[in-house]
Amino acid sequence: MFSSNYDVIVAGGGPAGIAAAVAAARQGVSVALIERYGILGGMLTSGHVNPVLGSTSEGTIADELMQLLCRQQATSRNGLERGVDTEEAKTILLRFATDAGVHVYLQTPVVDVIKEDNRVIGLIVGTQEGLKTLQAKTVIDATGDGFVSVRAGAQAWIGRETDGRCQPCTMEFTIDHVDESRAITCWGGTDPVNLSDGTKYADFCIQKEKEGILPRNVSIVRLHRTAYPGERSINATQANGYNSLDPEDILKAELELRSQVDRIIGFLKTYIPGYEDCQLKSSGSTLGVRETRRIVGDKIVTDHDVETGGRYDDVVVHHAWFLIDIHNPNGSGQAEGHSQPAVPYDIPYGALLPKGIDGLLTCGRCISGTHRAHASYRVMFICFATGQAAGIAAALSAKKSIVPRQLDFGEIQQCLHKTGVKLFD
Repeated sequence: MFSSNYDVIVAGGGPAGIAAAVAAARQGVSVALIERYGILGGMLTSGHVNPVLGSTSEGTIADELMQLLCRQQATSRNGLERGVDTEEAKTILLRFATDAGVHVYLQTPVVDVIKEDNRVIGLIVGTQEGLKTLQAKTVIDATGDGFVSVRAGAQAWIGRETDGRCQPCTMEFTIDHVDESRAITCWGGTDPVNLSDGTKYADFCIQKEKEGILPRNVSIVRLHRTAYPGERSINATQANGYNSLDPEDILKAELELRSQVDRIIGFLKTYIPGYEDCQLKSSGSTLGVRETRRIVGDKIVTDHDVETGGRYDDVVVHHAWFLIDIHNPNGSGQAEGHSQPAVPYDIPYGALLPKGIDGLLTCGRCISGTHRAHASYRVMFICFATGQAAGIAAALSAKKSIVPRQLDFGEIQQCLHKTGVKLFD
């Protein structure tokens, strides 16, 4: 086994991990970014998720990235929908990281965690040359599933508090050959779009799911415009009840979801005007996973926070916002009938600190929060912002040779302010 040393290691090259690595590197420390796939971007690229959703206060690294990535914008009940070219993003995101001086490890899964007492001091990763030890002053878990934190001994919640069931998995895909002169768009089940005969599109989808034309639990076929005429990004497939932390269930979910793609395209070609000639252009290279572990932190983003606009003294992300969007773990549609409103809220530094574990930060969808709060903060724009906060905290901790829990949150806020991030009203 061979080894390397860094000030900061970030596990996971999705939106949160990219932001964390670049934010840390810009503070002048050495940074490694570990990604299990052959491209950066996570759900933005490998997962084919489009558009980018959510918002925060002005000035975060998410704004910078959207300047590089965003091809078109639209406003809906979802807020601002930012369309990206997922192929273009693969190059842009890699250059964004390497230009900042980040040492990127691609096709390199994290195998285990190295600890001294209760402090994480590094990771063991797998490479084509064998296992490699990477040591660091501070480690960031941006794996989405909270893998590093759990291997380090952190406590985690999975799914909703009542029964542990998670939101369903999805395989997103893009179609082309859509006739723009007649084709509709639809961002969700409450979108008041009608077909040419006056039938409400959402009601039509529900009926076709009951008839067995659409796959089971697929009661809405969301049709998002992309950056290019004649295309739609489709968010519709749904696999309930699978454990996306279990390799056997991952395979079963992949098989089910990919079989749903053809049926959904057949539904569009047969029943929806403007889609008669549509065909599959591309699809995700991996499951779209909305929810697995939430790592228990020193603080918890609560239901009350997202419902009322919670504020924290140790705020590191301000005015985070997205709908409370709980895709039904038990069936079709939304768990609460439809997505619920949220009020822009703060994410505190304590939610990024795994309780009882030192030398480690979390960011992205695995930060500390309730099932219902997670349904709001899990989207990519907010994940970019929590990644930036974690990266700055990690870099400052490394420079001071202290663990992140010992760092004064005021220093993080001051550093974020200097980069242009608005943290207070």
